[in-house]
Parts: sequence; structure tokens; C-alpha cells
Amino acid sequence: MTVSGPGSPEPRPATPGASSVEQLRKEGNELFKCGDYEGALTAYTQALGLGATPQDQAILHRNRAACHLKLEDYNKAETEASKAIEKDGGDVKALYRRSQALEKLGRLDQAVLDLQRCVSLEPKNKVFQEALRNIGGQIQEKVRYMSSTDAKVEQMFQILLDPEEKGTEKKQKASQNLVVLAREDAGAEKIFRSNGVQLLQRLLDTGETDLVLAALRTLVGICSEHQSRTVATLSVLGTRRVVSILGVENQAVSLAACHLLQVMFDALKEGIKKGFRGKEGTIIVDPARELKVLISNLLELLTEVGVSGQGRDNALTLLIKVVPRKSPKDPNNSLTLWVIDQGLKKILEVGGSVQDPPGELAVTANSRMSASILLSKLFDDLKCDAERENFYRLCENYIKSWFEGHGLAGKLRAIQTVSCLLQGPCDVGNRALELSGVMESVIALCASEREEEQLVAVEALIHAAGKAKRASFITANGVSLLKDLYKRSEKDSIRIRALVGLCKLGSAGGTDFSMKQFAEGSTLKLAKQCRKWLCNDQIDAGTRRWAVEGLAYLTFDADVKEEFVEDESALKALFQLSRSEERSVLFAVASALVNCTNSYDYEEPDPKMVELAKYAKQHVPEQHPKDKPSFVRARVKKLLAAGVVSAMTCMVKTESPVLTNSCRELLSRVFLALVEEVEDRGTVVAQGGGKSLIPLALEGTDVGQTKAAQALAKLTITSNPEMTFPGERIYEVVRPLVSLLHLNCSGLQNFEALMALTNLAGISERLRQKILKEKAVPMIEGYMFEEHEMIRRAATECMCNLAMSKEVQDLFEAQGNDRLKLLVLYSGEDDELLRRAAAGGLAMLTSMRPSLCSRIPQVTTHWLEILQALLLSPSQELQHRGAVVVLNMVEASREIASTLMESEVLEILSVLAKGQESPVTRAAAACLGKAVEYRLIQPNQDGE
Repeated sequence: MTVSGPGSPEPRPATPGASSVEQLRKEGNELFKCGDYEGALTAYTQALGLGATPQDQAILHRNRAACHLKLEDYNKAETEASKAIEKDGGDVKALYRRSQALEKLGRLDQAVLDLQRCVSLEPKNKVFQEALRNIGGQIQEKVRYMSSTDAKVEQMFQILLDPEEKGTEKKQKASQNLVVLAREDAGAEKIFRSNGVQLLQRLLDTGETDLVLAALRTLVGICSEHQSRTVATLSVLGTRRVVSILGVENQAVSLAACHLLQVMFDALKEGIKKGFRGKEGTIIVDPARELKVLISNLLELLTEVGVSGQGRDNALTLLIKVVPRKSPKDPNNSLTLWVIDQGLKKILEVGGSVQDPPGELAVTANSRMSASILLSKLFDDLKCDAERENFYRLCENYIKSWFEGHGLAGKLRAIQTVSCLLQGPCDVGNRALELSGVMESVIALCASEREEEQLVAVEALIHAAGKAKRASFITANGVSLLKDLYKRSEKDSIRIRALVGLCKLGSAGGTDFSMKQFAEGSTLKLAKQCRKWLCNDQIDAGTRRWAVEGLAYLTFDADVKEEFVEDESALKALFQLSRSEERSVLFAVASALVNCTNSYDYEEPDPKMVELAKYAKQHVPEQHPKDKPSFVRARVKKLLAAGVVSAMTCMVKTESPVLTNSCRELLSRVFLALVEEVEDRGTVVAQGGGKSLIPLALEGTDVGQTKAAQALAKLTITSNPEMTFPGERIYEVVRPLVSLLHLNCSGLQNFEALMALTNLAGISERLRQKILKEKAVPMIEGYMFEEHEMIRRAATECMCNLAMSKEVQDLFEAQGNDRLKLLVLYSGEDDELLRRAAAGGLAMLTSMRPSLCSRIPQVTTHWLEILQALLLSPSQELQHRGAVVVLNMVEASREIASTLMESEVLEILSVLAKGQESPVTRAAAACLGKAVEYRLIQPNQDGE
């Protein structure tokens, strides 16, 4: 018996009464050969559901195992192969496939047992013998590694725990080695089995920063993607102990603890992925219970006195990442509901905290913003009105509890909480504003003589001003108050906030030039003052952030945009502030840049509809003259010269909840505007824009991901992708580009994606395999039928490059499809570029798969005319491609060669062969030489 590998599903003679099972199996086999592994999997699954015999079941299960191996889902491949072996213990193919899956999962000891069984069943099978030798070598290497690390681990811990070695270089090196060892799963397992968690606990107990950091980073390796080791670690260290490290004053230690907790959460949620499992892999745990214990401790930490502000921020960041569902398609939001019931008040307590008064919680400038984001995520994760009503009720009860009966301090906390909600789930904040006395207290406290009271009230007024329900009320009651504060207050912190409130109200018309809220010139004066404060580095970053907030609103006005991009010092200050610890400024910076580049969505109104609206005396939005494309292009160039790409690259790297999906979308919009002009793309790439676009294209809102993907496509089309995306990054670009092929994207996005994928497909086989793995081929084939000639041509060019892959060649060679026919017909089209792409694909395919040559005459009766037209083309490139196709056909079959030589092709080739030395003449001469060899023609007296 011969085994062809982990793939190759095998046919079996049909048994009476099993025609539908047999039919589905055959269908699955055909799909497998064509590379449609998921389709094959579906067919085999359907066949299993039709009451197949035990023998049929064994075959279907091992065929499913072959599909899972191709799809790189090795756990499922192992499961399916095991089911086949249960039906037939001597099924050598199933044993072989299971051994391959086990090897990929790192379970070499089990894989070798299956291979030994295969060899015993078929001693002469060379495939099995070679596989057994390979895996034996891997096991020996692993044993050597594990035995050598035993002594190393023990030695490292001895050095680290030796009081005599305090602060030495030896100790530092030992801690680094321990962390490096833990990054490899085998090393992490060795540390774990060597009583490592207890020893790491002793390192944590020392309190020495370097040792604590080394212990935390080693624990990250131990827990990474390993559920049972994570549970064991929490059991030894204690959940409370691990979470408490988050609250220490040392920022580096707090961040390391945050990373460890994130890894623990991922391990509990996802389970073991690496597949290397020791005895602990058999421990049965309830991940949901462990998750809730960890989250409960994080919620407790939020309101503990003595916890550092950084630690509180890290706890909020973890809750933002862990609690809400990753996708609305997941029906289970029970964790969100549980957190709302158990911890909403604690989150509101952080959001409503007033910075720095004695006895209050320690918070940073980012704490309240993080609380707002968490509240927004929780609210967005609710599925029905009853759940949302419960959220409203809990928030309103909390605000009332502080507003009534706690004096002025309670009112301040209540107002601060309303501000937090307005920045997060604004619907909830709007309802809170409706509570009796809240808005009146805000207005009254704006006139307070105490700065901290004024700050809280003015900020609440600013956040309320952007909400539709309150905008008219504040315009009527708040503008005069804000103007008064701006003119008379002696404190910059109050004046700058009052100015932002005025900016917000002044920008209510958005980009509509006809909707001006203030008198002519007032907006420019406000913007000038904002830029002045922004450039004043004597003012703290938290206060200067409000100047950027003001500009984010005022830059709706094109005059303000023009002055802003001309002010180099203001742009420099803006970019410096975006890199500072004041992370809450990111959204405002991104908003201002979107406005300056006009990268918001804008549709040119239909002139007929405008005339109709004017006739009906309806308001018609007007575009500012300085928002025309020429002005926008000039602004983009000034921003590029000022270093906007470097600043945005730093913003994308921010590991903070403040970099929300909405903020990511704004950055994606700006990047797309920056790469619009071909001559600007080199600057964007040189400043790191290419690598920054990849994370934006992979995470965020649908719109943001699409905009970033389109920017990636533009860069890939006009630059060398290997230079733009060096190393492994180039493979990360493929998925965003393929996403642009979906039907919900515009024709331009489809076209640019196809062009970019064409470039990538021409670089290497590994990139072509990545494109195939992302299931792009069916979509590309679909666009080959597109009516728009440029999209059709781009799809054909892309397919031409992909045809260098064996899998694509198999698709063309498979029976019962029109792929080859389409290429032949396109080679005869009027569009020269389309002909060039199709002829290139034909030349490639007929060279790689000679069997296709005999099918060309069968696909269309016009095949000879099309080949003759290629050979007679005035384009030497088309001539060459046509000559190569003819040469391949002549070499493939004497019969086809005879047909060609009996036609006008012989005369054309004779003329071409006498031309000036070129690839065309050489190919034509080779055709004639082969015809002579077949004795279809004879050379003349001159030997020609």
C-alpha cells in the first residue's frame, strides 16, 4: 500500500444503498483536489449524516482529518483521525495523519507511537520510515534540551535568591536568562515542573524592583496560552496577591503585572493553543469561575485607597479589553451583565473622582477618560432595552445618592460623574442631565470663586454643549456665562476651558459655510488664542490639552485650517503633545487632523437637488471656498513637511484605552488623505507610515479598517512592497487588501486592492500562498467578469501572477470549468492591456501545464484567429506572449502542431523568424524547428 501524504482523500468502491454517501464523498474528493478544503469538509460532514456504514465512516473521518491538516487546524485533525482509528485500529492512513497532527501540536511522544504502528503494519513503506527517523531526531534534541535546562534553571534560582549576590551583574544575567527561557514553551514547562512558581513567589517577596520584574516576566512565559499552568499559578500565588501588584507606585512593575494579568485572562478565555501539554493538561477547571474571581479583584482594586493612579488606570485597561464581547455575533454578554451588577458603582466612583483633594482616590489625567471608555463599552455590549434601562437606573441612582444629602462636595462628585457619562455612553449622560437640579447646579457652580469647583462645572458644561438635547439650552444660557469666564477669570485653567466651550458652540454648523454661530472674525480670534495656549510650554499638558480640544472644533472652519497649518510652532506643539503622557489628547489631535485634511465623509450634492431645495426655500449646505481640492492638497503637503506622519505613528503605538476604535478610524482617514497623491507616498513610507497602517487595518471600526486598507493598497501599488513593508510585515498586508475585494467596498477600492495584490503575487511563492490562504482567488475570479474594464483588467493581471502557484494551475486544469476559455477569449479582446494580461497568463499556464495546450482548441472555435492576432500584433510584447503560447502548444502535441502548421500560423512564424534577433524571433524559430522535427514541414534549400 502506498501513502501519498496527509492530504489525498481516497475513493472507495460504492456499496449498495449508499449512492448518496458515495456521491458526496466523490464531490468532497473533487473539491479537495481543487483546493477548496472547507467545501470538501462540508461534503464529508453531510455524507456522515446520511447513515454511512462503519467502513464509510472511517474513510470520511480520515478524509476530514486530511482537510483539517490542510487548514492547519491540528487539534481537529487529531480528533477526526482518532475517530477513524476507533472504527478500524489498523487504518494506516488515519494513523499517519494523526501522527502528523500530533507532531504539529508538539506531542512528539504520542506521534512516534502512531508512526511505529504504521511501520509495523507496512515495514517497506519509505514515507513512514523517513517520518519516523525525522521525529526520532526531534525527540532526541528535545531530551537533550530539557536535560541541559534542568541544571540551568536550578542554578539561576540559586543565584537570584542568594542574598550575597545582591545587585551583581551575575544576578542581572540570571534574571534575563530566566525570562528568555520562559518564552519558549518547553522552557516554561521546565521552570514550572522545577517548582518554579513557588521560587518565583520568593522573588516577588523580596520587593527588589529588578527581581520582581524578572519574576513577573517569567510568569508571563509560564502562563502564556496555557490554561492549566495559569490556574496552578493563581492557586500558588493567590489571585488577590497578583492583582495587588498592579496597584504599586512603581510604574514598570505595575505595567509588568498588567501584562501578566492580560496573559492570564487570554489563557483562561482561549485555553491551550501551543499544544505542549504536561500532566497539568488533564486538570479540569472552570474558566468562567476563574475569570470572575480575577475580574472581581480588579473591580475591588478600583476603589481601594492606597492604590496608585497608574495601577488604577491599568485595571481599567484590563477590564476594557476583557469584559465586553469581541464580536456582536457572540450571543453571550453575561460577563458584561455580571460586571454591571457587581462593579458599575465602583467604575462610576473612579469616573466621578475629583483629582487630588485629600482622602480621594489617586487618579491620573487619563483615569476618568478610561472610566468613560469602559462605561461606553459596557453600555454598547447590552442587547435589549431592559438591560439598558437597568444601566440607566443604576447610574441615575448613583448620581442622585451623591447629589442629595452630601452638600457641595456631593454635588461636585455627581456633576463629575455626569461629565464622565457624557464622554462615554452619552445617552446615559443626557438622561442624567435631565435629573432635577443638575443643569442648574452646573450653571451656578461656573460662577464659583473656587477654582476646583469652577473646573468641574465648566468641563460639564463643555461636554453637555455637544449633545443635541442640551445645545440650544446652553446656547441660550451658557454662551454669555462662558464669555464672561473667558474675559474675567484670572486663571488660565478656567479661561482655556471656557474658550473650548465657546469653540464647541461656535462650530455647531460643522463644515457648512452658511451656518455661522459667531460674528465674522470671532472664530479666528478664538483659534488664535487656542494656538497661543497650545504653544505655551509653561502651562501643564493637562491644561494645554483643552487648547487642542478647542482647535478640534474650530478647524471645521476652513479659514482656521489655513492659519493653523501655516503656524509651524503650533503644529510642532500639537505633535509634541500627542507624544506626551497626556493620552486623553489623542482623539482631539486626530479630529483636528481629519478636519485639516478634509478626510471626513463628504458627498458633492446633486445640482438638481440643490436647485429643488432652493426653490422649496430649504437650507442648502455650502462648502467654504478654501475647502476646495487645491487648498486641501496644499494643507496636506504642509502637514507632511511638519512631520505629521511621525506623530501619527507614535499615536498608533499607544497602548492605552484612549486609543479607541473611533480614534483609530480618524487616524486611518488622515493616512488615506496623506497618501492620495503619488508623490507624497514616499514621504509617508520614509516616516514609518506603512508599518503604522497595518494595525489600523486589522483592528477598529469597519470604516476605519477599510480606509487603512485602502491606504495600504495605494502604497503597495506605487512603491516596492518589500521596502515599504520589510521582513514579516509584508505578509500582514495581504489580509487587509483581500478585505477590499468584498462587494460592500467601492469599485475604486476593489481596483486598488487587485493592483496591490498583483504586485505582491509577483514577488514570491510564499506571498502567493498567503493570498490563496486568505481565500482571495474566488473573489478575483469574480472580478474577471466585471463590466468595468479597469477592474476586469486588474483581476486578470492578478490571476496571471497567481498562476505561478501549483494550486491555481490545478484550478485551471480541473475538468468542467471555463477558466481557460476566459483567458483565451480575453487574449482576443480590443483592450490591449487586458489582452497582454490574459496572454501572459496563457503563456505561463501552457508552460507549466502542457496538458492545457490540447484543451485550447476545444474551448472556442476562434482560437486560431486569436493566436494569429497575437502574432500579428504591432506590440512586440503581445507578439512574444503569442509566440510562447504557440511554442508550448507545438511542443505539447504533434497533432496540435499539425493543425497550426496547416493554418496561416506557419506563414506568420516564417516571417517572424526572419526578423531582427529578439525573444519573438527565437520563439518563432523554435516553433518551426519543432515542426521540422515532427516532419510536418521541411527546411528550404538554404536550411531555413
